Amino acid sequence: MSPDGPSSAPAGPSCAPSAARPGGGPAPGPRPALPGPWGAVLYEARTTHVRAEPRRVFRHRFPLWLVDLDALPELPWPLRPLARFLPGDHALGASGAPAPTIRRDLERHLAAHGMELGGGRVLMLAQARSLGHVFNPLTVYWCRDAAGAALCTVAEVHNTYGGRHRYLLRPDAAGCAGAAKDFYVSPFLPLDGHYRLLLPEPDPHPGPDGTARLHLAVRLELPAGRAFTATVTGTGRPATPAALLRTTVRHPFATFAVSLRIRAQGVRLWLRGLPVHPRPAPTPVPAPRRRGRPS
Repeated sequence: MSPDGPSSAPAGPSCAPSAARPGGGPAPGPRPALPGPWGAVLYEARTTHVRAEPRRVFRHRFPLWLVDLDALPELPWPLRPLARFLPGDHALGASGAPAPTIRRDLERHLAAHGMELGGGRVLMLAQARSLGHVFNPLTVYWCRDAAGAALCTVAEVHNTYGGRHRYLLRPDAAGCAGAAKDFYVSPFLPLDGHYRLLLPEPDPHPGPDGTARLHLAVRLELPAGRAFTATVTGTGRPATPAALLRTTVRHPFATFAVSLRIRAQGVRLWLRGLPVHPRPAPTPVPAPRRRGRPS
């Protein structure tokens, strides 16, 4: 799901008042391990992008993983090319060097904003590296403190230019949050506006029908009105070797397909003559200072 790409749920995030626990999702307290032999949930997800003007809708299906950053799945070596979670794919330190772990990188980010996990659990929803490639338009982290209470949600946005930005959110009881847009994603939308996000922490344990449910939504609002809505829905089951093989057969080269479809939609919009908003110059990363005697 690209926060600036073009649901049948075009209304986007529904942020009606709720009697649910603050932060949404499961209740606070000790968190049980994620289900299955790998401690992960594999979702069959569907994303729908709706661009308001000009009206354009596209949909596609792809797999998503829900994993615990303290217990990333350890697949047998013959299956590792199909699903891997590498620090360099999901985390970059301030100097541009890969962080030791995804969790450690996230801890640094939260600490810079005055927040401490204190050993609490972090669930990550993302695509895995598959067949040598990964691209995650949106990665979501649900962060809890040591007592199991909801601390924050982090929405990490990647664009097709290799950029990345994290939005630190404090959702309400329904999982709704807002954030000013300050990251360039689409050349056909301005670098302003406001996001409304519906990101409730998913319950990873199967319901009566044997599946776990996923529903997320992002809406971009500009001064002139709603510009774009994206939704992600899905059903999940414990990740197993059989489930991974079925998913790979059903969605071969899934991460390639996501980035290809985003680019293809961009070409179509360009051919329709939509004005292009220039991409801001990247902010240079300061070089580390070297120690030594002055010359």
